[in-house]
Amino acid sequence: MRHVDDQVGWELVHPRCALDRAEDLEEVQAMLDGGEPEIAIDELRWLLQECSDFIAAHRLLGELALSEDQDLELARGHFGYAYQLGLTALRRQDLPTPVAYQRPANQAFFEAGKGLAHCLAQLDKPAMAREVLETLLRCDPDDPLGLGCLLASLPAG
Repeated sequence: MRHVDDQVGWELVHPRCALDRAEDLEEVQAMLDGGEPEIAIDELRWLLQECSDFIAAHRLLGELALSEDQDLELARGHFGYAYQLGLTALRRQDLPTPVAYQRPANQAFFEAGKGLAHCLAQLDKPAMAREVLETLLRCDPDDPLGLGCLLASLPAG
């Protein structure tokens, strides 16, 4: 985590291996746009072999697990791993705020957290989904991803 010298507070600092592979994610997106999800999935898996802490790659694999296979457990695993990576970094700094979604370095973390909460809700784990959403909303109360609506849709308790 590092403090940003403007009004947005804090942003995640990604490992060098993830930063070095950012262009590879653009190639993966081109594969997806070209209708080649299987090749994109293989590429993402390869990227994670080289850099297991690549939050954006885990987020994208989570999205693909939902859209391609409707595999909630696999999606939960990838979203959860990405979310935990970000949360661990936040906890090392005693959960600083704000951590704004608008910062590009933070976006995959928030998107993975939203995906994780969706999976948890679908897997009948509303308390866990609530905890994820509440944490994300504490980080960025402006709620650009509409997490409050997802939170409100969860069963009480």
